[in-house]
Amino acid sequence: MTGSLECQFIRLEVVSGKNIQVPSFRIPAGIYVSIKLDSRRRWKSALRVLSSDSTVAWGDTLNISPDATPKLSLEIRASFELGRTLGHGKLIGKFEPSWDELLDHGDEPFDLSFPPIDDICPSLTLKVALVYACGTVLLDLQPIVECKISRRTDAGHTQLFAFMKSESGVSHLDDAVNHFKWVVTQCPVGHPDHAAAITNLACAHLQGYICNYIQYIDTMIPQFRDALALRPQGHPDHPLSLYHLITALTWCYSKEGTINIHETAQLCCKLLSLCPEGTHLRSDDPSDEGIRLRRLVLELCPLGQQRHPSSLHKLSLALARRFEQYGGIVDIDESIRLGRDVLSLCPEGYPGRDTYLNDLATSLQCRFSHERKSHDLDEAISLCEEALRLRPLGHEFRYIPLINLGVRTSNPFPVSLAREALTLCPPGLPKRDATLSNLATILHKRYDEVHVSEDINEAISLYRTSLRSKQPGDPEHHRFLNNLSSALCSRFSSRWRLCHHSTPTDTTPTSSYERPIWLVTAELQASITASTQGFPERIWEAIEWARQAEVHQHESALEAYHTCLDLFDKHVMTRSSIIERRNAATAVRAAQLSVNAASCAIRRKDLKRAVELEERGRGQQWSLASRLRTPLDDLESASLPLAQKFSELSKRLSDAQGSTVSTDPAVADRVAIEYRILTTQWEATLAEIQNLDGFSRFLLPPSYEDLQAAACHGPGSPTTFPFLFALADIEKLKDDFAREIRQAALKGPTERRTELRVLLRRVWDGIMLPIVNVLQRDFKLQHRSRIWLCPTAAFTSIPLHAAHPFRTKADRSGRESCLEDLYVCSYTPTLSALIRSRQTMKVHATPSFVAIGQGEPGAEQGKPLNAVDSELELVRELIPAQIKFTRLSGEEATQAGALEALRCNTWVHLACHGKQDRDQPYYSRFAMRDKPLTLLDIMENDAPQAEFAFLSACHTAVGDEQTPDEVIHLAAGLQFSGFKSVIGTLWAVDDAVAKHVVEAFYEKMFEDLEDGVMDCTKAALALNAAKDAVKKKVPLEQRIVFIHIGV
Repeated sequence: MTGSLECQFIRLEVVSGKNIQVPSFRIPAGIYVSIKLDSRRRWKSALRVLSSDSTVAWGDTLNISPDATPKLSLEIRASFELGRTLGHGKLIGKFEPSWDELLDHGDEPFDLSFPPIDDICPSLTLKVALVYACGTVLLDLQPIVECKISRRTDAGHTQLFAFMKSESGVSHLDDAVNHFKWVVTQCPVGHPDHAAAITNLACAHLQGYICNYIQYIDTMIPQFRDALALRPQGHPDHPLSLYHLITALTWCYSKEGTINIHETAQLCCKLLSLCPEGTHLRSDDPSDEGIRLRRLVLELCPLGQQRHPSSLHKLSLALARRFEQYGGIVDIDESIRLGRDVLSLCPEGYPGRDTYLNDLATSLQCRFSHERKSHDLDEAISLCEEALRLRPLGHEFRYIPLINLGVRTSNPFPVSLAREALTLCPPGLPKRDATLSNLATILHKRYDEVHVSEDINEAISLYRTSLRSKQPGDPEHHRFLNNLSSALCSRFSSRWRLCHHSTPTDTTPTSSYERPIWLVTAELQASITASTQGFPERIWEAIEWARQAEVHQHESALEAYHTCLDLFDKHVMTRSSIIERRNAATAVRAAQLSVNAASCAIRRKDLKRAVELEERGRGQQWSLASRLRTPLDDLESASLPLAQKFSELSKRLSDAQGSTVSTDPAVADRVAIEYRILTTQWEATLAEIQNLDGFSRFLLPPSYEDLQAAACHGPGSPTTFPFLFALADIEKLKDDFAREIRQAALKGPTERRTELRVLLRRVWDGIMLPIVNVLQRDFKLQHRSRIWLCPTAAFTSIPLHAAHPFRTKADRSGRESCLEDLYVCSYTPTLSALIRSRQTMKVHATPSFVAIGQGEPGAEQGKPLNAVDSELELVRELIPAQIKFTRLSGEEATQAGALEALRCNTWVHLACHGKQDRDQPYYSRFAMRDKPLTLLDIMENDAPQAEFAFLSACHTAVGDEQTPDEVIHLAAGLQFSGFKSVIGTLWAVDDAVAKHVVEAFYEKMFEDLEDGVMDCTKAALALNAAKDAVKKKVPLEQRIVFIHIGV
């Protein structure tokens, strides 16, 4: 160094650390930097907690004279106490640079890499500068006092780490225990280091116990309890002591099954409240907080760290448990991904691989039960088979993969495997009851296939034995009850068939065999109300309840269906993503559920209930979303503060409903937590509103009396009549239409559509004619009245409005009338949607008309449409002169521009490419100049003043094949966003001929305007007249492609 040092000192700032990893079985309390100047003096930074990316931020500064020592000794250490420390902790990195090396970097921060310890190379970011002193330099140093207690503590840690690294050589463990025991004798009760000393000894005992040195079980938990008592709440190491006790209790429970797991859960809850942002975690906790903490633990144990596979595995288990509670497919997907990551890190021969195989197989089985994808089941079986090979005869836990294989594989192997598992799991072991139940399940399955009475009798006996081991409050009690009920039902049904050569009916006389049916309903109801179950499991049990009640004609069938639909509503409300809600509906086949429920009500001659149930199952996604846009005028009159509170929560909840799930698990967790908190607050406020006088049914599913408003001008009472078609015929008819529409598009405009006419005749004869007969004969409905079609299931893909006999009358006086000759047809996704549209017609905004067209869409959105501009010009010419008109096309017709136009105008004409996304209907879209305008974009748009939209684009009213009753398409999205009357299309539109329909429609729409006021309720009639006017210009399939939806 140059120049005089008399008036200089060196300022060394420890800015931060990188790649700080602790190769240890113990989670450190904190990390610190120690700088040893000589044998007598050293400097220590503050203790800091590791961040998620293995970095530590300090910002601590040392001021020292450069002649104090020519060389420094820098150490990075992990401390196991946050308060008063005992020993120096675990050495992570050590380096001895000279002052010249440090000062060569000038005044800029620089990284100093340390030599590797246990294959880990940490680094520090330092800033070193020469500073002129204005007076005496103050040295921030501590004297080095090396006492025997400190040395023996460090020696104990060294020996224990050596034992854990090898998991052999009990001498290392014995040496560690002896060191820590000596320290405890030197730090007796009352000594300030007593808690730290007994914690170190207890941790050594715990590691020995984990490695099957069971002699330590009697000492470690009392030691952890004593340490916790010495570190009450408020002590810096209180959370750490809680964590150690929880870990010990969890290990004892998993090995012995004798520890009170409820105490462990209570301690976990206490720990979470003390360190919500900390690094400690309860075992496999599926709560949002628990998983969040598990992720923090994983971040503290990154790839390469000894505990990394274990941390991955525990997070995977927690996610799997949360899936069981909430049914979020994202959770089970991530659980499986993490489980596979664990296996990739733990090749054959790695300790614990058999456990990881079993747990991944369980997660795959869960997803198979949810999605029914055979490759998941195949992989689960393969994993169980490998786990079984790793646990040969004589292995203590061989029965676990045997149980799993017994459940997942097919006959003839399961019974023998399950019996072996039962032999290996004698009374007293925690899994005994599950093993009994699994053998019973396999026997029950075999009985259902081959009907050997010994199988079902043994299954019932085994179910009863397993049930006796569970108290009514136990989480597994409901499942065992359900299994026993199902077996009793199977035996009852078989005995009835043997005695009466038929299946039980509602005329079956009361007998001793009727008792199991009552048992089924009572136990399934109890099972469904169990708070420990997640919604998916409860939904499937409610479905089973409905199925059993239907089979045996039990009176509780309708109650079971109502329960199913209630649970499903609650289930999907837990999903913050619109996409996830649709996935949930697909997984439980919610639409089919409502159809079955309505059919059940019809068979019981309860037609009003059938209407209610069918409505509940239709458009559930729209119904749930519309709850957040409910008008609150009446509520404001009853309680303005409550209305304001509910409005604010509804807006926040609507804003929180993301369209997609983040690929970042931490972000996805945070979003889910915020959404669930908001949902809880919203539901609590809703309960307050429903307690007000006159608001008991606020936002409840509509009653029949509510739904009657949809038919306010009609007959007002439901009726039924048989169809000539079976369900299979309807499915075939749907497919035939799809094929014939494709074929018609290849024909010239003047060619006859013979096959299409044949199909429309079948729709007339088999479906619509019976309806027309009822309307004319029973309800005396006048000619040219309006009717609304609300089709379900496969009917949603059939053009019912175009039903036509294509025949001459018997007296040769002319052709027979078709449906659109007799009545003016419209569609509605649900009765509720039609009612809402009518209610919002009370307020009229100043009319404005926008014509949006995009004939030159952006990249990969479709070929150019040459007729768009001429169509927009045609529309402009037909719009009344007094109406404000805006044209949006070319470069201006962007996604944002179109969305703004939809928001700000009351009438819209849209001419562009339309695309229905078959895989994910919420991604259905209109092609714009820059990027598509999706259904999700439209749903987020709130346009209560909107009235009418004409969608001159392809596929704008095509439903979702997987969930057809949800009616998820572009036209329905526009109706949801505020448009009361919408014209959409069922398939591809030829823009060259569509303009004829457009012209005829608007000519009819705007003729004879009263006071120049446009009326969107005339749209159905105008469309009906337009299609008739152009029948000589436009091919059949291009006329019937247009449908009207709404008022």
